[in-house]
Amino acid sequence: MSVNRLFSLEFFPPRTPQAVEKLRAARRQLVQLKPAFCSVTFGAGGSNREGTLATALEFRADGVEAVPHVSCIGGTRESLRGVLTQYVEHGIRHVVALRGDLPSGAGESGEFRYANELVAFIREETGDHFHVDVAAYPEYHPQAKSPQEDLAAFKRKVGAGANSAITQYFYNADAYWHFVDAARAAGVEIPIVPGIMPIGSASGLARFSDACGAEIPRWIRRKLESYGDDAASIRAFGLDVVTDLCAGLLARGAPGLHFYTLNVASLTTTIWQRLGI
Repeated sequence: MSVNRLFSLEFFPPRTPQAVEKLRAARRQLVQLKPAFCSVTFGAGGSNREGTLATALEFRADGVEAVPHVSCIGGTRESLRGVLTQYVEHGIRHVVALRGDLPSGAGESGEFRYANELVAFIREETGDHFHVDVAAYPEYHPQAKSPQEDLAAFKRKVGAGANSAITQYFYNADAYWHFVDAARAAGVEIPIVPGIMPIGSASGLARFSDACGAEIPRWIRRKLESYGDDAASIRAFGLDVVTDLCAGLLARGAPGLHFYTLNVASLTTTIWQRLGI
């Protein structure tokens, strides 16, 4: 594997004592893979800020670079300034900047509407202190009116100061390469790292995909449906599909892979081992 490629993992802050222990067990296993970094998601409107930082610091204690997400929707300049100051004080040098979703029941978006405004704010407040990742959508953001509008939004985030991008997960590699080609044609040169979602549950995958707009190709969906409650067959099929996807992406020159672990170690570990990362 190229030494320039980055292989990274994503986690979410646990919300119960049982979930804390589950994540710690997964973390102990996954840090042995020596990922380039581990990102930690951020609650809408700052609702999980403390959990994000605490989880990030646990990863850093294990010797892994911790990369907290920063979400701007529902937040204020003052609250986000506080978040960034806290991260700077803890020596964090890398963040993922996202628009995020409004907290449940909230009617106002706060002082920021789009992720490019957040990226610009991070640069205004902290200069070049942070390496800033942003999101990309090979199958287009579900709220984008057109592919052209989606690409324009992505280019605005890059223009505001993003260093690299991580995509929403996908199972159609052509969608990723088409997006990369379109971004390059539009003058975007930053690395665009594929986001990878291991398949552990047919119902869970369908639920996530319906919510975020990621397409499950018909052949994959039908195959998963055919297994019914046969968890072992779903797992085996999912491992084959995702490993093949990753191998193909790397063979064509993808700059790395970012795995959405869902705080579970086994699937991601197996895929990394199969790929020889």
